[in-house]
Amino acid sequence: MAAPKKGRRPAGGQSRPGRALALILIAMVALTGGMFWSGHTTPRLGIDLAGGTSITLKAKAEPGQESAVNETNMKTAVDIIERRVNGLGVSEAEVQTQGRENIIVNIPRGTNEKQAREQVGTTAQLYFRPVLAVTNGAPAPAPTADSTGSPSAKPTPTASGATVGGKTPTTGATQGRALTEALKAPSPTATATASATPKATGTPTEAPKPDPATAALEKKFTELNCLDPKQRSAVGQGVKPTEPTVACGEDGPGAWSKYILGPAEVEGRDVDDAKGVFDQQRGMWIVTMDFTGSGSKKFQSITSKLSAQTDPQNRFAIVLDGEVVSAPSVRQTLSASAEISGSFNQQSAQDLGNILSYGALPLSFQTQSVDTVTAALGGDQLEAGLIAGAIGLGLVIIYLVAYYRGLSLIAILSLGVSALLTYVIMALLGPAIGFALNLPAVCGAIVAIGITADSFIVYFERIRDELREGRTLRPAVERAWPRARRTILVSDFVSFLAAAVLFVVTVGKVQGFAFTLGLTTLLDVVVVFFFTKPVMTLLARTKFFGNGHAWSGLDPKRLGAQPPLRRTRRATASGPVDPKEA
Repeated sequence: MAAPKKGRRPAGGQSRPGRALALILIAMVALTGGMFWSGHTTPRLGIDLAGGTSITLKAKAEPGQESAVNETNMKTAVDIIERRVNGLGVSEAEVQTQGRENIIVNIPRGTNEKQAREQVGTTAQLYFRPVLAVTNGAPAPAPTADSTGSPSAKPTPTASGATVGGKTPTTGATQGRALTEALKAPSPTATATASATPKATGTPTEAPKPDPATAALEKKFTELNCLDPKQRSAVGQGVKPTEPTVACGEDGPGAWSKYILGPAEVEGRDVDDAKGVFDQQRGMWIVTMDFTGSGSKKFQSITSKLSAQTDPQNRFAIVLDGEVVSAPSVRQTLSASAEISGSFNQQSAQDLGNILSYGALPLSFQTQSVDTVTAALGGDQLEAGLIAGAIGLGLVIIYLVAYYRGLSLIAILSLGVSALLTYVIMALLGPAIGFALNLPAVCGAIVAIGITADSFIVYFERIRDELREGRTLRPAVERAWPRARRTILVSDFVSFLAAAVLFVVTVGKVQGFAFTLGLTTLLDVVVVFFFTKPVMTLLARTKFFGNGHAWSGLDPKRLGAQPPLRRTRRATASGPVDPKEA
């Protein structure tokens, strides 16, 4: 009879359970160390558990566009605001409409809470307007008489500090002339005329009557003081994109310029993508933009005209919510992409890219109230939920001990490992992807206790079935594993699929429940494969479990095991053998 080959593994067996245990131990140590190294030793909590800020926004329509405040635009605004705040890492933010013209934004307390508050109501109305004139931000001084008796303007110091897009502010003495020459241009991209002297025809020509709109714009530009925050915020209100306007732009800390701008040539909806990046060559942060197909054609048309002009008419102003973010010069025709450069830092560049990337709000909003939300109610609910979870876990453990006896030790250890991994991963996901633990997420974690316990029960029952058939424990453990493994994988796959579908089709807090349920389902597979099975293999080699102790939960007598099947030996007598008995 041939001897059995050495080192042959039994079907479905695991010859080296120590490897799997070492892997999961290394993973647990690495994740726990990363949690302490990051400084985030507790999961981030949602607004219902940690409190935060509740902002009420009221939609307001531009003059003559009152019908714009409708259900469609309000839903679009909710979607954009939600993507903005969650794009900043403020997960679990709640954005919902209230009534016909109000939007409620609930932002959990966190590191980006202040940043999110600044962006929720930003309309992000972006326009590219040609620059007609630019000067420093102070109002024009009143004319004074010089030594010859002719009026002259008192020079105003030029703005100091960092410049944006190569601005070269003019002095107060040239404000009136720049405005007059700019408004004489037949189109926003036409060359400004240096003078308006009519051609000699032999007969005197009456001076043209000033256009009321031009006169009003000239007065507004002359009196505008960009150093006044109130004037800066109100300068572009009520101006249509098709109309010329005046605007302010920041050159640096405390330094501003004011502009005369022509009608908008390109709008924010023509921007396909935008992001803040660091330009290695120039050593500065910029915002890059890619245009849509129609936007590229518009941008190519305007830059083609501007590139043929002289300063400052060869510039286009990037106007965001009425403020000039940048006013770069155009030296060649551009089409598919552009960039916004200026006095950006990393945060401001990424914020602007985030706003532009997710789109402009279809409506303007006014902040009605900003309230601080306490976590008292959520804390009480959390305490009640944790008590319910502890009671449920206690009942599960009592059942395991009463029914499985010694095997319950393996189940309890596996539940502990699963709980530890869940906690550490949730703590790491807070700063990593902005995951915030809310009440539904806690419910998902409690439900996962039953899913994890079910996997252990499936495996234990398969082992018991093998013992009932008369096998000893060590081969029973290995033979039961392939059958239990298939059942566990199918069950967990169905649970994970349900969580994934729920996460995709729902919004708000329900997504927290689905995310936690999916995460704990994946961890159940990891724990069963890399901890429960290897530990069971090792314990099967001990006398307590291997000999079927009465308290091991694997006593063959209690399980009603059949006697082992034995082969009968063939007769070896020297006499003849009766064919009937053979």
